[in-house]
Amino acid sequence: MASVIVMHQGLFGSRVAEKFCCLEPSASNASFPKPCFLLANELSQLNLGSPQQIRSLASRKFSSAVARAGEEDTWGSRYTCDDLENQRNSYNDPHVDLIHPVPESQAEISLKTKQWLCETNFLHKLRAVHLHVLASEQWNASRLALCHRYYVTSAANLIHYLAIKSLDIELLQDDPIGILLLNLQAINSHVLASITEGIQLYNYTNLNSLKVHENSLVESDSIESVDKQRNGDFAINAMRRRASFNRERLFGTFHDRRPAHIMATVGVEATQSESLIPDLLNNGTTMFRINCAHGDSNLWYEIIRRVKHSSQVLEKPCRILMDLAGPKLRTGKFKAGPRVIKISPKRKFNGEVDNPAQVWLLQDGACPPPTRVPPDAVLLIDGPELIVRLGPGDVLRFHDARGKERVLRIKGRLHVTGGNGFLAECSRTAYVHSGAEFYLKQKKGKHLVGRVVEVPASEPFIRLRVGDLLIISRDGLSEAGPINGAHRITCPSGYLFDSVKPGEPIYFDDGRIQGVIQGTSSSEVIVSITHAGIRGTKLGSDKSINIPESNIWFQGLTSKDLADLEFVSSCADMMGISFVRDVQDIILLRRELKQRKLENVGIILKIETRSGFENLPLLLLEAMKGPNPLGVMIARGDLAVECGWEKLAYLQEEILSICGAAHVPVIWATQVLESLIKSGVPTRAEITDVALGMRASCIMLNKGKNLVNAVSMLDATLRSKSEKTTADMVKPLVLSSRLF
Repeated sequence: MASVIVMHQGLFGSRVAEKFCCLEPSASNASFPKPCFLLANELSQLNLGSPQQIRSLASRKFSSAVARAGEEDTWGSRYTCDDLENQRNSYNDPHVDLIHPVPESQAEISLKTKQWLCETNFLHKLRAVHLHVLASEQWNASRLALCHRYYVTSAANLIHYLAIKSLDIELLQDDPIGILLLNLQAINSHVLASITEGIQLYNYTNLNSLKVHENSLVESDSIESVDKQRNGDFAINAMRRRASFNRERLFGTFHDRRPAHIMATVGVEATQSESLIPDLLNNGTTMFRINCAHGDSNLWYEIIRRVKHSSQVLEKPCRILMDLAGPKLRTGKFKAGPRVIKISPKRKFNGEVDNPAQVWLLQDGACPPPTRVPPDAVLLIDGPELIVRLGPGDVLRFHDARGKERVLRIKGRLHVTGGNGFLAECSRTAYVHSGAEFYLKQKKGKHLVGRVVEVPASEPFIRLRVGDLLIISRDGLSEAGPINGAHRITCPSGYLFDSVKPGEPIYFDDGRIQGVIQGTSSSEVIVSITHAGIRGTKLGSDKSINIPESNIWFQGLTSKDLADLEFVSSCADMMGISFVRDVQDIILLRRELKQRKLENVGIILKIETRSGFENLPLLLLEAMKGPNPLGVMIARGDLAVECGWEKLAYLQEEILSICGAAHVPVIWATQVLESLIKSGVPTRAEITDVALGMRASCIMLNKGKNLVNAVSMLDATLRSKSEKTTADMVKPLVLSSRLF
């Protein structure tokens, strides 16, 4: 006799429930080959059959149906759950959920299961799914036992969700109750409770099912599970409270009626303006992000000091996320460009000046005043004459870096701290360099007002076009111009040169520039550019490099990350782990956190690679072994390049769904309202992208000159959903009684 064995001991019963479905033997003393596996997509078909079949099976039970390797066929020993787990692991198939030794071929078994499928009703299918979910929990009992008490129920629900995902649930779509399973987005946070509620609902609404209810072998177990779920940790409301608890541990409590937090990325510009941080807080920002790939600890400390001070003064709580740089490949530094700033007025289509350029002239040491509209340029002037001689209506003359004479017209004074300042206008394009001298022409001649100081060095770049050759070197500084017909940049990471091969694709700056590897050596990589803008695309320092088809190996935490970890853990509320790929990255991170006794700092797993996406459930389960608050960021820039642009929509939906099942909050990131941040006007697609992002717990904005306006619009958009203003805008449809 051969039998299919389903064994489960879930969190919902006090005993082991064993169900046996028997297959007719081909011979009474058949010799069994090695156990073959029934895959998960057949489980929904392998239910307990009709009531008659159930009664016939109930009277035939076996203590075992598997002959151990190297032994004769005996029936006196019992397989335990550990035995089943060992059998499953020996075949290294993560999708296996049941073991059944059979003398028949796999094709014959599939045929029988299909026949049983035709004979059963929807209730039996739903119960089979219920058993499969409980069995999947048992298969992963060892994983769940290692999870921290904060995450045990969330991890179990994730296992239940993955069990449902492995089934062909479309087989249930013919029945109205099938929408329970087909709409995984609605039930992913409370999978098992939804299934058992569905079973109970079907029993109450289907008279035929009530008859089955009296005869079913599994009904008592199902009802017992339903009762325990309704009043226990796995009830729907309890699971929702668990998701809310995990979100508040990481991000803090909402203090206003919004469905999501707003995170703003800030950098050195936050130290150059006294008003930026307060304006961001007043317009709805509740979290600030600092990228450790840029700047140093001195800059980070000053940003954090300003954020915490403004938060206390304004009484607006906020949290700080610091992204560790990780092993990301980036372009190297360019040679410093000239210290020149371009001042250019806005012109009409015919070339006439529409609006003169707005320039602030500040005495060296003065702080810029707060403003919502930043000027086109800020010039620091070293000279006492700036205070004594200047006033509204005066004209300053100077020669720019090209030797051309230009003028600035003083429009008024600025209210600044630590010195004096003036607002000026420039109607012609000028390139102002450090040391440029400003003169005030009067009746007695011209008088020197002051000299320009501390003009920042311009950021050099190269402009790449289709067909250009690009040479990437291991050492040195990048050159701004072509050398011998080829552009040159550097990459400080040796991983690039050890991993790529000719013919493989390579991407720069989040995919804006694409190329193909033409040749490699230990110190150089030659790339032919295959995609760029019509007029070429700029490539500067610290821009991303992606090699999605190359076999690259690196650790999740670099030496720089470990050095930055001390500062991050002492100053930030959360740390972002970049380019997480496999469980070993999480094991290394947990070890470092445990050594430093950091149990309260939040962990954000940034999913931006193919392996990171594919291993996401395992990454979450490994991270749940520790007590740290846990979250996930959908880093859509690198993720799209690594996995393919056409797959991004699917990938972000899957990440949201998996994290929803695990009760892990998600950050919706990359290019949110990017046009608004850069140009001041959003696109329609960006607004709908924000609407999709509302399903996440936090929406992140990148830095830019219109960041404050972008935060204000995002806050208004989020509030409009919570206040349900749509109902006020949509008027009732009234049909006229007249016939046309």
